[in-house]
Amino acid sequence: MTKEEIQAKIVELEAAMASADFWADKVRAQATIREIGELKEKLAGVGKYDRGNAVMTIFSGAGGDDSEDFSGMLLRMYMKFFETQGFDWKVLHENKNDHGGYRNITVEIHGKGVYGMLKNESGVHRLVRISPFNAKQLRHTSFSMVEVIPDFKDQSGGDIVIPPDDLRIEFSRSSGPGGQNVNKRETAVRVVHIPTGLAVHVETERSQEQNREKAVQVLKGKLFKKQDDERKAVERGMYISKTTDIEWGNQIRSYVLHPYKMVKDHRTGVETSNVDAVLEDGEIGAFLEAEKDL
Repeated sequence: MTKEEIQAKIVELEAAMASADFWADKVRAQATIREIGELKEKLAGVGKYDRGNAVMTIFSGAGGDDSEDFSGMLLRMYMKFFETQGFDWKVLHENKNDHGGYRNITVEIHGKGVYGMLKNESGVHRLVRISPFNAKQLRHTSFSMVEVIPDFKDQSGGDIVIPPDDLRIEFSRSSGPGGQNVNKRETAVRVVHIPTGLAVHVETERSQEQNREKAVQVLKGKLFKKQDDERKAVERGMYISKTTDIEWGNQIRSYVLHPYKMVKDHRTGVETSNVDAVLEDGEIGAFLEAEKDL
């Protein structure tokens, strides 16, 4: 909806509130009030789930140890930021290598306004440096993709309805670093949304049922983000490529350590030469502030 359409809808609903029989149907009246609130938030640029928690996944692109190490660097950067903001977080699933890097890792983040603050971190992050894994000390470019979705744990998630037949649920043993099994019972759960191919793996809850519930909850967040991205693409008259090529799709920020030092956001133009403050101390506030206008 355009801003004009949102404003017109608000006027229409508020006119309905003024009618004498508005409260005759309390359920409908409360739904109308909620809708007005959501429309006003949207008009102000605040999304429906912005005030809630979030789930972040970091995926490594091609490149083996270098990209997986970069994913670990990004994770530590965000952890430092969470610490400064007083956010709590916990791992839902991790696929770690033997060098402290991550093929992928999913964390749940709790705090006021987490999703609204972090949602525009979604996209491909690029690192340029001298590879610590190459004996020839060559410059190397690595890619990792960050995905931030709303956490529906404290939300109804009612906008996202998934028919049971659209899900494929698989069970396995929870595992530690290097694939070592840490649980003899098949408590780890992988849920696949068959129509889209989206998948979620959760293994850190205490029971199979809890892991299943959490996986479906995270999957709803993924579907919400997918629908939201497609809606924005239509509104902007853009086409979002369905490519899974992390190296070239939607690069949002570069972290250059060699031959010079610079962190630059390609969408907002915000940049800094203090890469240590960003990567080691989690000082990403300037980037997040500029992202509010995206």
